[in-house]
Amino acid sequence: MAGSDARAPERRYVAFLSYSHRDAAAARALHRRLESYRLPRRLVGGEGERGPVPARLTPIFRDREELPAADDLSERVRAALAVSDTLVILCSPAAAASPWVGKEIETFRALHPGRPIIAAILEGEPAEAFPPPLCAGGVEPLAADLRPGRDGRRLGFLKLVAGLSGVGLDALVQRDAQRRLRRVTAVTGVALAAVVAMAVLTLVALQARREAQRQRAEAEGLVEFMLTDLRDRLKGVGRLDAMQAVNGRALDHYHRQDLAKLDADALERRARILQTMAEDDDQLGRPDQLEADAAEAYRTTSALLGAEPRDPQRIYAHAQSEYWVGYAGYLKDDWARAGLHWLGYERLAKRLTALDAAKADWVRELAYAEGNLCTLYLARKAPRAALPQCLRSLADMERVRRLRPRERKPVQDVANRYAWASAAWAGVGNIARAEASQRAYLGELQRLGDRYPGEADVQDQLMRALMTTAEFLSANGRAAEGETYRKQAQILADHLTALDPANRRWRAWQTRIANTPSGKGESK
Repeated sequence: MAGSDARAPERRYVAFLSYSHRDAAAARALHRRLESYRLPRRLVGGEGERGPVPARLTPIFRDREELPAADDLSERVRAALAVSDTLVILCSPAAAASPWVGKEIETFRALHPGRPIIAAILEGEPAEAFPPPLCAGGVEPLAADLRPGRDGRRLGFLKLVAGLSGVGLDALVQRDAQRRLRRVTAVTGVALAAVVAMAVLTLVALQARREAQRQRAEAEGLVEFMLTDLRDRLKGVGRLDAMQAVNGRALDHYHRQDLAKLDADALERRARILQTMAEDDDQLGRPDQLEADAAEAYRTTSALLGAEPRDPQRIYAHAQSEYWVGYAGYLKDDWARAGLHWLGYERLAKRLTALDAAKADWVRELAYAEGNLCTLYLARKAPRAALPQCLRSLADMERVRRLRPRERKPVQDVANRYAWASAAWAGVGNIARAEASQRAYLGELQRLGDRYPGEADVQDQLMRALMTTAEFLSANGRAAEGETYRKQAQILADHLTALDPANRRWRAWQTRIANTPSGKGESK
């Protein structure tokens, strides 16, 4: 791994990064991230476990190319090891097989018997990832596990920083949480700014008749922004209060106008606002308000579809209304009403795929419709009827993921389909397939959670996956294993409810998790 430059380094290194050539990309990324990390200002200069706490972890030595064909380490590498405070090993099966990684460990130990060696696991289990010299003499190395589902990318990195700086891990985790809170605040500021902008645009439209048409177009564009990009951002940080404010301001825009004079696109946009309000009503635990909002949206989209029955956008808009009216019935155990409207949703979804079978948005609608019927049959204790619907929904959603490989939402949707497939398999008595589907559900979300650690909607879904996995294992005689997942779910539930105390669904999950003793949870 070392270059051929034999000159000894003249400066001291915070750490020496040792890795296999196959892990070079990961080493480069970790090197950049470590050297650019700023320690909390209040701790800099204070006394840590390794002396005064530095502002940054610089410099860190990383050799850039493979060692030449030789029997020993280059002089440059030896010199760098001699002036390094810590040795960091990027552990993987490739590193375990690398003779140069082993030589660097042996040389560092010979030069500095008392200095720390930190293992950072990239892939593989410790037994196959640790180079043999690392565990020589029965010494248990300090380790940060960067693999998904373990410490993960964020916590594993903070463990490395703690080990190199001598700062307590709790202080670093707290600072990281504060950074994410500032991000939530910033996004909320954008939402409030958009609300103010909407108010200004509406006032100008009322005051200047000559500018009315232009101002209306701008306002409609802002409403569209509120319904799409802004809403997605607010979902990511879990701010229901901000989403409610945005919905209310957008609907006020239409309250000030004569609905009879609005064109079809504006009427449909207003119906979409009502549909998003129904979604928020669900999060806030307001089923009656959800039913009212859904019914008003249904009346509008039904009339628009009647006027333009072949327009894909009108079909799509009314399909959403069918879903929400059906969901209002589902929440009240009105299976007949839920079934009537969810079958209507399926019919509309099939019309969309008949128009364009290769369009991912339409395939997704069909998968949603099939998933709704899967859910309904399970609620009616009819797992044999539910199973084929659940599996069709999963297959169609996997197709959406193939069509949209770079998007996050298809992954979340596939994970959700696995959850319902697990319930259906369990309902027909096939516990092995139920467990396989449950673990696929959890695995999809653990990987997604590692990629998007600050997105509240991802953490919400992961929390539910962890808890239902815990309940599944507990119900099938594996309470101890289930308790591990329950504790992880509790951490996420506490974080989410602290983020938005108004979210009743999160509070309900927090209570469910806290009040479920190990081995006594529901199966789903």
